[in-house]
This record gives sequence, structure tokens and C-alpha cells, in this order.
Amino acid sequence: MYTFLAMLPIIIVFVLLVVMRLPAKYAMSLAYLATAALSYFVWHTSGNQVAAATIHGVLTAVNVLFIVFSAILILNTLKESGAITAIRRGFMDISPDRRVQMIIVAWLFGCLIEGSTGWGTPSAVAAPLLLALGFPAMACVMAVLIIQSTPVSYGAVGTPLLIGVNSGLENKEDVMSALAGINKDLPAYIFDISGNVGLIHGLVGFLIPLILCGFLTRFFGQKRSFIEGLKAAPFAIFAGLAFTVPYALTAKFIGPELPSIVGSIVGMALVIPAAKRGFLTPKETFDFGPRESWDKEWVSELAVTNTDDKNTPNFSVLRAFAPYLIIIAILIVTRTVKPLKAFLNSDAVTIAYSNILGTTITNKTQLLYSPGSVLLLVSIICIFLFSMKGDMVKRSWSASAKTMLAAAPALLFSVPMVQVFINSGSAPDAAVQMLAMPKVLATAAAGAFEGMWPLVSPWIGALGAFIAGSNTVSNMMFAHFQWGTATQIGLDVVAAGKVVALQAVGGAAGNMISVHNVVAACAVVGLVNREGYVIRKTLISMTYYVVQAGLIGMALIFSPMWWIGAVAWPILFLIVMSKTGAKA
Repeated sequence: MYTFLAMLPIIIVFVLLVVMRLPAKYAMSLAYLATAALSYFVWHTSGNQVAAATIHGVLTAVNVLFIVFSAILILNTLKESGAITAIRRGFMDISPDRRVQMIIVAWLFGCLIEGSTGWGTPSAVAAPLLLALGFPAMACVMAVLIIQSTPVSYGAVGTPLLIGVNSGLENKEDVMSALAGINKDLPAYIFDISGNVGLIHGLVGFLIPLILCGFLTRFFGQKRSFIEGLKAAPFAIFAGLAFTVPYALTAKFIGPELPSIVGSIVGMALVIPAAKRGFLTPKETFDFGPRESWDKEWVSELAVTNTDDKNTPNFSVLRAFAPYLIIIAILIVTRTVKPLKAFLNSDAVTIAYSNILGTTITNKTQLLYSPGSVLLLVSIICIFLFSMKGDMVKRSWSASAKTMLAAAPALLFSVPMVQVFINSGSAPDAAVQMLAMPKVLATAAAGAFEGMWPLVSPWIGALGAFIAGSNTVSNMMFAHFQWGTATQIGLDVVAAGKVVALQAVGGAAGNMISVHNVVAACAVVGLVNREGYVIRKTLISMTYYVVQAGLIGMALIFSPMWWIGAVAWPILFLIVMSKTGAKA
């Protein structure tokens, strides 16, 4: 009964958002009320704890809205200045094929953003750029959410592993004792786990560009054909390997800080020149149909600048693209220069609310470290870079504020719902002890599937990311649980580390369907109230990812015979996608 009740908030979200396709602001408000009621009446969570979790969620949502506003402001600034026309022209010069453009912008550029800063920032940067290139808004959101899988475990310079997994395992007596038995310390163990994460992600993720192409043509092409996307297979697989090979090698031999950054830089260095020369690119160019033929669900509320406007300033491609180069440079510097990073995260420049309402819940706002501050700063630089007039600036700020306010209701309910869910459970001194709802679900899964645990392990990670909107938080919640389950079913310390790696991989894949991420991604392209349509698509790709990761885990931990399943599953997935209809 408790397992079902713990699942109930997720069921409510799925039914209202995905099945009934209600706007997130309605679905998440009902889900919040249900979660709060369950937490208080069934899980015996104190009223102060529920209220504190809600306050923490609201403050976190405000931080997300700041990032949303700044991301939309960059787009509107580039549109008002006319720089978007030059950016669009630059990508058209690389290739007019929309599949190729999507691979370069979403997969390679998006992975670079993820590796630099994480926390959903690819949505804030890459999605508006795709929109500016003339992609349907829903295709933009779908693409940036699907790529928030492979690079995520090393996002924000390795935070999901260095902070997430490390926090989940450190100071745990059983873990420390087992590591002492093999003469290994926790940092070295995390390094080994990082190498396995890179291997598994690489073996699963190299097909993500091909899946992106298939989804693009199936859902947004005139023919609604997945096979039309598969025609880009040589180029898509090349782009996938150009990222995942250096990425996996970096994870294995250097550590968790740089795999996504190195993979994307090497990938762009290989793929962009290849695309310009037509190497492995499709013979037939794919483009969308006339805009007036697009389904209304695809279309953004943000106006798209007319590319044929003769009054648009004629900026060079380098000058027009400079804001994105500045964003990348600032993100990398602030995340890798340790003294600067320490200052930006220091208490002196952090807004903190400790022990909210007498609980252990604390909220910290690191305003200067936020990607929103970087995006806002670059938006201001653009005013001078593009010699914008006052009326242009006013229009861009006004339009950005309106879009942010439209996204606010959904985020102001979804993030508090997540925090109440995570912080449920009885107080330590209560007569009846109740685990938090996520732990109840994970424990039930362990009891039901312990003999096949590597198959299930990625799903637990995905569940954590779906709930929390973060691979890091998912790893914090479940890394020790995964390790403990692995040892209970008889696995040694090395194999248990591989199970933790599967947790991290699943947690990365769960970002594709996290309501928190979906709402934010939809907001930055003006696609408010259509979140359910997006999740129906990204849920398919997430299923591919976690099933394939589980099969690889079984092969690495139990028997090489499972490699047969790991080879067969992607083929079966692509065949089924090619045969089914376009609606999702």
C-alpha cells in the first residue's frame, strides 16, 4: 500500500500531464496538493517540514525563473538587433540540412554547454538558438531534452559524480569498510566509477544523434517518416562517435571533470568541417514544410524575425555569434578557475536561508554563480556589441518578462512538489519511522528485482532525476542505496561500483522527462502549456537509454551473453520506431 501511495504523485503527474495533456500549471498544482497531503497525513511529516520544503521549492523556482528570463532575453536581444539573421546564415553555410544543423547545435554545442555548467542550461542556450534557426519550437525542446542524457553525468565540470555520488557514499561505514578491504580510498573509487559511467554512456549515447534525426523527421517532417531520419545515419553515427570516443577516454584516464567538454570540443572540430565538405551528409536535404502547414502544437508564442527583412543590419557571422562564445568562455572560466569559483560560491556572495522553520532544510542562492547572471551580463554586452537603440532594448526586455511570467505558475508548483516529495518522512524521534517516498519506491524495486538488479538500477536513477530534475540530486538520494543493494545480492566491491555507475547513467537519462526541465525548456521558446506533448516524445528516447544501459550493465557484471541483448535492443528500437505512426 505504501509503495502505491508513494507512486501516486508520479501517477498523477503522468496521467494529467502526459495522458490528458493538461497544462503543467494545472497538473503540477494538483500533484503538489496530493503530495503535501500524503506527506502530512500518511508519512507523518511535520507541518513545519512540509512548509519548509515548499518554501525551499518556491525559492528554487524563482532561481530557475531568473535563468529562464535571462535565456529568453539573449534570444530577444539577438532578434531585435538583427544578429539572428547572420547566425542563421552561418549555420546554413555549414549545411542547409536540418538534421545536420540539429546535430551541431543540440548535440555538440548543447553538450559543451552541459559540460560547462549543467543544471539544464543547454535548454536555456541551445533551444532558443534552434528556434532562431527556424526550427519548430517543440522540435527545439525535444532536441535539447534528448541530448541532456549522455553529457549530463559530467555536467557542470563533473558535479553529478564529484558531488552527487561522492555525497551519497562518503562517511558510510559499510562503504568505507569495504574499500579498506581492497586498499582503495573513496576518491579513487569515484574515479573508477567515472570510467564505467563514461563507458556505459558511450556505448548507449553514440546513437543519440541518429535517434534525434529520426524523431525530427518523424514528428516534424512533411512525410512524418522516421526512416527519413535514418538516411542521415552515416553522418549521425560519425557525430555520435566523434563525441563519445574522446568523452569515454577522458572519463577513463583523466577523471570526471572534463569528459563532456573534451568530447564536444573534439566533436565540433571533427564534425563541422566534415559537414561543410559534405562528408557523410545525406544526399537529399531535409527541411520542414511551409510554416503555415505546421501543427499548432509545434508553434512558439515568440515571434520569429523575418530573415528576408532588408532593413536588418548586416553583421558578420563571427560578430553575431560572439555572445555565445562569450557565454561559453565565462562559464568555463567560472567553473574551472578554482579561486574564482570559490569566491562566486562563497558565503559572502550567497543568499542563504538556513534551517527554514526550524527544520534541517536550507536554501542557498548563489546569484553570481548562476547561469542566469552570465546570460544577463552577456545580454547587456550585446546592447553595445550590436549598437542597439533604446526602443530595441525595451522591446526585448518587455517580451522576455512576459514569457517568464507565463512560465511562472508551472514552476512555482512543480519545484515545491518535488521538494515535498523528497523531504517526506517521519522525524528521527517519531514513534513510527517512515522512509521518504523516493526511498520507499526504491526499496520496493530492490525487493522485487534483486536477481536482475543491473537491469533495474538505471530506472531508479531515472526516477530520481524525474522527481528532482537533477542527476546530482538523484545520485545523492540513491548512490548508497544502489551500492547497498548490490552488496546484498552478493556482488563484490568492484561490481557494486558498476551498479552505482548505472545509477548515474540512469539519473542522466531521467533528465529527458523531468517536469522541472521540460517546463523550463518550453518556457525559453514560448511553448508554455504544452509540456505533456513534449514528454510523450522524450519518454520514448529515455526508455531506449535506460533499457540499453541495463543490458550493458548485465553484460559487464553478470554474463557476456547479455551483449546479445545489448546489440539487439537498439536494432529492435529503430525498427519499431520505423514501423509505428507519427503521433505521440
